[in-house]
Amino acid sequence: MYPLTGTTLLFLTQASHKLIFLTNIWGVFGLPFFLFMASTTVDTDTELSAVNSILGAIGQAPVTSLVFDNPEISLIYNLLRDANVDVQSEGWHFNTEKHVTYTPDATTGKIAIGNDILKMDVTDGWIERKYDVVKRGGYLYDKFDHTDDWSDHTDILLDITRLISFDDLPQVFKRYITYRAGRVAATQLIANPQLVQLLAQQEALSRAALMEYETTQGNFTMFGFPEDSSYTTYQPWRNLRR
Repeated sequence: MYPLTGTTLLFLTQASHKLIFLTNIWGVFGLPFFLFMASTTVDTDTELSAVNSILGAIGQAPVTSLVFDNPEISLIYNLLRDANVDVQSEGWHFNTEKHVTYTPDATTGKIAIGNDILKMDVTDGWIERKYDVVKRGGYLYDKFDHTDDWSDHTDILLDITRLISFDDLPQVFKRYITYRAGRVAATQLIANPQLVQLLAQQEALSRAALMEYETTQGNFTMFGFPEDSSYTTYQPWRNLRR
């Protein structure tokens, strides 16, 4: 047995008080005390954080706000915006919509197409080749009939690719766009081929993560099953169960 010194008694007294305190918390709330710890929140990328990431990639100090009076910040923001438009123009699961109804204006008979529409086509246009539409002068134009007057139609269904704001993009797309803009910024602003090569490798890895996300979310199939339908594919475990 070890003798109980004054320091030992003080430690035991403090420990017993802490144990009584934790026991009281458990008894009052019926929950362990660690469930009352503050939770940690993780913010996703924003345009500001993306610009700072690009600045860091080329060895520049970060900024606290997007002030476009600075020509370097303005250039990098334009590169980020261009990369955003270029990537979204490819058409992905998150920014494509099918069977969107457009109605002609009651007075002019024209169908206005917003600036956020990157691509569009008539729904099932490869089956029923009645129209060949493009955007011209801000309106839907039919190249078959050479007109933008749709007054003889009640509505028309379009498959569209929409430009989504950067803040609303999936995280993997934010990262890929940022890395792509960073590689372009390094090419234009830094005379360092090795840095450009490293950023290109980072961009390629991010592209692979993007494609994995796209194939998972898109539920694509080569069988051409229509939307709003179900099909049970071959499942090997059903044979193993026998």
